[in-house]
Amino acid sequence: MQQLEFNGEEILIRERIEGASRRGYYFLKRSMDIFCSIIGLLVLSPILLAVGIAIRLESKGPIIFSQERIGRGGRRFKIYKFRSMVVNAEELKEKLNDKNEMSGPMFKIKEDPRVTKVGKFIRRTSIDEFPQLFNVFKGEMSLVGPRPSLPKEVINFEDWMLERLEVKPGLTCYWQVYGRNDIDFNDWMKLDVKYVRERNTLIDIKLIIKTFFVLFGDEHAR
Repeated sequence: MQQLEFNGEEILIRERIEGASRRGYYFLKRSMDIFCSIIGLLVLSPILLAVGIAIRLESKGPIIFSQERIGRGGRRFKIYKFRSMVVNAEELKEKLNDKNEMSGPMFKIKEDPRVTKVGKFIRRTSIDEFPQLFNVFKGEMSLVGPRPSLPKEVINFEDWMLERLEVKPGLTCYWQVYGRNDIDFNDWMKLDVKYVRERNTLIDIKLIIKTFFVLFGDEHAR
C-alpha cells in the first residue's frame, strides 16, 4: 500500500502485483506512446502553429494553459492544453456553479460563457487536447487511460474510484468514445475502473481507432 496526501487528507492507493506478461504490456504501451507522440507532434505541427496564432489574435493571455492534475499512484503533474477560455475563467467559475450540468465533483456547462470563439472550435474538434502529446512523450500520460483528475476532485472520490489511479492517465479511454459529458459521473468512473481491470494491447488499439472516428465534430465534446 502506498500512502498519499492531498490537502492534508490521507488516501491509500492499492498497487497491483505485475506479472511478466503485464510488464511486457507496459513495455509495448510505452513504446507506442513515445513513437506516436513524436509522429503526432511532427504531423500536427502546422495545426499547432495555426491554433496558437489564432488564440493569440483573439484574446490576450498565454497560448498554452497548464494545470495540476493527478497521475498514476497519486503523482502530481502539469497537464498542457491550448487555452480555450478567457484568462480569468477560474474567477468567473464561482458565479456559474449553479449552472453545472455534471454530477459529482466535475464542472461543465454546455454554453459556457468563458469559452472564446476559437475555444469553441478547438474544444468541439478536441484540438485543445493536442498539446498533451508532450505529456505522453514525457511519460506523465499515455495515449490510452482514464482522463487525469484535479486534486480537489480526487479528494472527493469514493474508495472504489481510486483504482483508476493505478494506471497512467491518458488522452482517450472508454469515456471519450462512449458519450463523454452525456455519461453520469459514477458511470464514467465505472468505465475507468473497467479499463484498469481489463486493459491490454488490443483494447488500447481499439480505443485509439474509435477515438479517430469521434475526434472531429464529436457532438459530445464541449
